[in-house]
Amino acid sequence: MSAAGQHILVYPFPTSGHFIPFLDLTHCLLNRRLTVTVLVTPNNLHLLDPLLTGQATSSLHHLLLPDMDPLPAANLPARLRRLRDLHYPALLQWFQSLTSPPVAIFSDFFLGWTQSLASELGLRRIVFSPSSSFSYSLNMSLCRESLRIDDPQAENQTLSFPDIPNSPKYPAYQINSIYRTYKDGDPDKEFYRRNWLQNLESWGVVFNTFSDLEAIYIDHLKKEIMGHDRVWAVGPVLGDDGLDTTNRGGSSSVPFQELVVWLDSRDDNSVVYVSFGSHYVLTRKQMDVVASGLEESGVNFVWSVREPKASQVSSDHGVIPDGFEDRVAGKGFLIKRWAPQVAVLRHRAVGAFLTHCGWNSTLEGIAAGMVMLTWPMGADQFTNTKLLVDECGVGIRVGESTQNIPESSTLARMLVESLDGSKAERNRARMLSEEALNAVNGGTSDNDLGSLVTAINEIKPSAGSNKI
Repeated sequence: MSAAGQHILVYPFPTSGHFIPFLDLTHCLLNRRLTVTVLVTPNNLHLLDPLLTGQATSSLHHLLLPDMDPLPAANLPARLRRLRDLHYPALLQWFQSLTSPPVAIFSDFFLGWTQSLASELGLRRIVFSPSSSFSYSLNMSLCRESLRIDDPQAENQTLSFPDIPNSPKYPAYQINSIYRTYKDGDPDKEFYRRNWLQNLESWGVVFNTFSDLEAIYIDHLKKEIMGHDRVWAVGPVLGDDGLDTTNRGGSSSVPFQELVVWLDSRDDNSVVYVSFGSHYVLTRKQMDVVASGLEESGVNFVWSVREPKASQVSSDHGVIPDGFEDRVAGKGFLIKRWAPQVAVLRHRAVGAFLTHCGWNSTLEGIAAGMVMLTWPMGADQFTNTKLLVDECGVGIRVGESTQNIPESSTLARMLVESLDGSKAERNRARMLSEEALNAVNGGTSDNDLGSLVTAINEIKPSAGSNKI
């Protein structure tokens, strides 16, 4: 395997929002002549297909390990423990069976326990963050300080973080419930905290972001969190480098050409793209407001909508209102299940993006020059909204989870206004898009990617230590 360059193990966290950007980065590393083994499970093996049809496939290998037994998605700490217990012994055996094993483990920030594995094997570990450096800084602050809230039910209590640049403040409901309800002695939550803090021991951290977007947070991480310069910003990594973005993350649930023909028939910047991510299912109230707002606005729209599973229909999850598709015929294009989001956002007809502000969607919207109507639902999305609205000026707040749901008439007005070419947000969105594209085309992110590859190639096999 050495002919193509240094060999590393890439270990993504096995959900699409983490897996897909890590594979995009893997493609970049392959194009820089590294040899990569990607750890996959049966459920996400198909996500390798775009890489296997690209270039440098002789340097790409995969290691198939078992999936976890199903656990509730909300119980993330337990899922992380289960994954460690399942994969740690198998990985240790795999490494020890090789005569020329990888020189580094490159793993997701949720897999902090791989630091212990790397140390046991005498290898370097590099962290991949599929979230922003701002969000990463917030998580580190929460883990290091062990946030305590006297009344976890006091959702609007203001929480301040003076140790982070710009001293952000949040109402308590916008902070992950893992931190809000933390109690000493809870084994899952203690594991979650230790797991995060193990990222501090890593040899380096890689972010899917770019300097012009997050320079202040990248600098903070280097100086205040990691204590060294092995913090690389290599984004936005969106599968551009020779990969087919129409199948990024999976095949579209509608014929792509049918969607293109529909978009081609629309004027420039006349369509709003609507998506709340690949996992979140809107509540009944949210669904009704979004559907009514789109219908009342009269704007052209593409809506990637996730409907509830059969087991969820009787709960508070929403479904597309009866007759909605007929009433918006000619104005709206609905995609149920997976959508080719990158390709849609890049189409000349699309001018605005109603988004939950997941980090992948945030970067995709920035790169495409979108005005973004923000409606965060959880996780890092409130932090991403702060970045888009308060710091970059390319976002407009529409709603916040279930706490702040707009009236349908308000949403309709904002949808219409988002397509106004004279809005200040549109001009700033164009500028930020140029900065993003420049970063990966010979700019700061391209340079950081080169620096990362150089650093990996300088690692001596069997280094025996995870520190310099």
